[in-house]
Amino acid sequence: MARAPKAPKAEELLDFDFSPPAADWMETPVDFKPGTFCYGAKGKNLDIMDLPNARDWSPTDEDWRLPAEWQGTIIEGLADRMKKYRSFRLFLDICVRCGACADKCHFYLGSGDPKNMPVLRAELLRSVYRRYFTRPGKLFGRLAGARDLTVDVLKEWWYYFFQCTECRRCSVFCPYGIDQAEITLMGRELLNLLGLNTDWIAGPVANCFMNGNHVGLEPQTIMSNVEFLLEDIETITGRHIEPSFNRKGAEILFVAPSGDLYAEPGTYTCMGYLMLFDQLGLDYTMSTYASEGGNFGFFTSNETAKRLNAKIYAEARRLGVKWILGGECGHMWRLVNQYMDTWNGPADFLEQPVSPVTGTKFTNAAATRMVHITEFTADLLYHNKIKVDKSRNDHLVITYHDSCNTARGMGLLEEPRYILRRICNNFVEMPEDTIREKTFCCGSGAGLNAGENMELRLRGGFPRANAVKYVREKHGVNVLANICALDRASLPALMDYWVPGVKVMGVHELLGNALVLDGEIERTLDLRSDDLPGKEEEAIV
Repeated sequence: MARAPKAPKAEELLDFDFSPPAADWMETPVDFKPGTFCYGAKGKNLDIMDLPNARDWSPTDEDWRLPAEWQGTIIEGLADRMKKYRSFRLFLDICVRCGACADKCHFYLGSGDPKNMPVLRAELLRSVYRRYFTRPGKLFGRLAGARDLTVDVLKEWWYYFFQCTECRRCSVFCPYGIDQAEITLMGRELLNLLGLNTDWIAGPVANCFMNGNHVGLEPQTIMSNVEFLLEDIETITGRHIEPSFNRKGAEILFVAPSGDLYAEPGTYTCMGYLMLFDQLGLDYTMSTYASEGGNFGFFTSNETAKRLNAKIYAEARRLGVKWILGGECGHMWRLVNQYMDTWNGPADFLEQPVSPVTGTKFTNAAATRMVHITEFTADLLYHNKIKVDKSRNDHLVITYHDSCNTARGMGLLEEPRYILRRICNNFVEMPEDTIREKTFCCGSGAGLNAGENMELRLRGGFPRANAVKYVREKHGVNVLANICALDRASLPALMDYWVPGVKVMGVHELLGNALVLDGEIERTLDLRSDDLPGKEEEAIV
């Protein structure tokens, strides 16, 4: 595998303008520029999932080794999906190409590439739809905005459909309510019919299918990783914690994103979870077989996502829990709440979640039987069921990044902010048009957080970073908080590049800093083992 290209300097990355190209978009061939695309899926990972045309291939190869009659496969797949998903057919038909979405995409804003305008990215597929499914397209071809499905068109699809994080910011501004991300998703499904995926998606999907998490952690590895975190917790707080794994009969199954189990900075968020649960005496268990809240299968096909989603509920049934508590994860939350009932539900073998601490009934989880950790914790703080010391976070000036799936996708807007205001004294918002429903994406979602496409990620993440830069310069912000494991994995590189000095933290890492535990020693360190403000000399002693 070729070495990932080095990212350009910031001034080079921003050396572009928004002038339209001289040639028509249909006449502009795709250019596979290093740093802007991911490696192709490995055959072994496609084979594990029984996905078609399993073989090793590279996007830069002249011959993509497509199966015979591949055009027919795509056209039949397009017809099937239009029949199956009425919204998809509607979105193909009703766009008037007004351009309201054009400057709303972070990839367009960071690159100036017109094919990253949501309207034009969708037109890549819509033009083929017109050619084979509409009378004007069949009769008049290009005059009706239609074009033949060729190998060059297919390569263009692949390049640009994997330059969309499906964040749905464009849909917020569309006067017709078109969800351009659904077109991208369907485009990816069609590409998967030919075995055309990225390995940063196919690999995690295969790992999750075989091992229950994206990186293929074995049960003993998960438990060992958690043991290391517990040692750090005991050093910092003096409190010995014994978590529960695979225990039948627990009240709650807790499912975290796997990034929180093994990779910084997510591990600090996991420490916050464990401290909170122990302080509450929560009757919970974690599964080492369904140890992943995220679902990369969604970036492959609905059917693949369904297979991975089923693992969580199968484990809940096997362990005999009453309900499920989910950690700080983005697409876990959106997929469970928007898709689970259709795919695998209803989860009527579980009970409607009720907080064992406050008695609050989570009526929004009546169907899914699953509660997001920020809902659970905000409820605890609202009822004053946990004690916190806000001053422990006084060395931090915090702003909050609304992760696309939890905020724009599911409306988790106030709960994380309520927590932050209760656990820290220095919280500021980024500009209004960059947060909440209008939040800018991290630029690395939907399976794009690889290393080989770093230039693309830095370009796509520039609008988010620019808003962080504004509050850093105005308010001295040094922490970007969030509730998404993918954000915790991808945003540090973005901050180091565009806004040096800003750390990325999960909300429950900050909660863990502030949480006052029964019988704890006097704290001199935060969860990263950095000195707490005013405790430096005590730490030395």
